[in-house]
Amino acid sequence: MKNIIISWSSGKDSTLTFERLMESPDYNVVGLYTTHVNGEVPFQVTPLEVVQLQADRLGMPLVTIELPAVFPPNDVYQSLVIEGVKSSGLAVDGIAFGDMFCNGIVEYRKSYVEPAGLEAVFPLVGESSAKLAQEIIARGIETVLVTVDRNVLSETLCGKVYTDELIQELPNNVDPCGEDGEFHTLVCNSNYFSHPISIQQVEIESAPRFSHLRYSVESELRG
Repeated sequence: MKNIIISWSSGKDSTLTFERLMESPDYNVVGLYTTHVNGEVPFQVTPLEVVQLQADRLGMPLVTIELPAVFPPNDVYQSLVIEGVKSSGLAVDGIAFGDMFCNGIVEYRKSYVEPAGLEAVFPLVGESSAKLAQEIIARGIETVLVTVDRNVLSETLCGKVYTDELIQELPNNVDPCGEDGEFHTLVCNSNYFSHPISIQQVEIESAPRFSHLRYSVESELRG
C-alpha cells in the first residue's frame, strides 16, 4: 500500500476522494494538506480552524501551506506544495487530488508532483459529474454550499444543503458538481466523521462576482 496525502479543499470532492482511498486496498491515507491565503481556503473561504475541525473528525493530521495569493505564479505554488508535503514529517509516497475533469489538470499536477518522486493520484478524473454527485449524496456526505458565482447562480443558494432536489433545480448550464467553479462547498459530516460539524449562518458576504456564506461554528471550536 502506498502512503497518500490528500489535497483537501474542505468540500465534497476531496471528501469523496478521501472515502474512496480509505476503501482502496492500494493506498493508505496518512494525512490531508490544505493551501490557504490569510488563514482561509481560497474559493470556499473556509477558516483554517474549520479545516482543522474536519481533520480532527476524520482522525487525520492536517498540513497547512500558506500561499502569498489566491493565484500565485505556478512555480511558486508548486514549490510551496511540494516543500510543504516533504517537510510535513509524514511518510508520503503520493498526493491525491479531487479533480474531476480531463482538462489538462492531470498533466499539470504530474508535471510538479512526479519530479519530486511522488505519485499523483486522481480517483475521480474522467467520471460523470452526475454520477459523482449521486455518489456523494448516496454516501451520506453532508455538504453545504458556501460560495456561489453570481454570474450563473443566485446568492440565495449560499447555505443550502447539497441534495438531489438542489441539483435538479440547477440551470442546465451548471455542472452538478460545480466543477466549472459555479459553486463551492463545505462538508459538515460523513460516515468517516466521528461526529458532525454544526454551523449557523451569520451572513452572506457579497464580494466581486462571488458570494460567500459566513457562519459560526459549534462551541467547541470557539472555545
